[in-house]
Amino acid sequence: MKTNGLILLVAIAALALGVWTKNQLSRQDPSAPVPLPDFSLPDLAGKARDGSEWQNQIRVINFWATWCPPCRKEIPDLNALHKEYAPQGVVVIGIAIDDPEAVADYVAETPIAYPLLMGGDGGIELARQLGNDVDAIPFTAVADRHGQIIYRHPGGLNKNELMQIIGPLLTH
Repeated sequence: MKTNGLILLVAIAALALGVWTKNQLSRQDPSAPVPLPDFSLPDLAGKARDGSEWQNQIRVINFWATWCPPCRKEIPDLNALHKEYAPQGVVVIGIAIDDPEAVADYVAETPIAYPLLMGGDGGIELARQLGNDVDAIPFTAVADRHGQIIYRHPGGLNKNELMQIIGPLLTH
């Protein structure tokens, strides 16, 4: 009888600890800055590009595909943002979750001014690491100059929305 009571007591304690831990984890702010993970993906020419290449810059990392209408819609704004703010240390990095041939065909018709990387399965995993827990595209993450992800957004964005996020980072 004493053994059953002890087992019951241990089970209740374990349950209480589990509930408390879940409560503590759910209180963490999902928008809190987290470090940008290291990554390396090939560009359209097949050359490996390392994420540290853009160290000390504000990085707007955009996951997209040629077959995604909202993705194609935001490309002109991403182009404009990259061209206008590159001198101030802002880089847009496009990560295509698509076939390299389809991306090459698309870029031949619609020039993209910012670095493009071919994501494949590695891109999908990277998007998840950056906070894309719904596997949406487009998906955009913004990292500050210190390599901290400070913003995550599933769905399309325009230049004005992005400026609200990166504007304050330009002075730091």
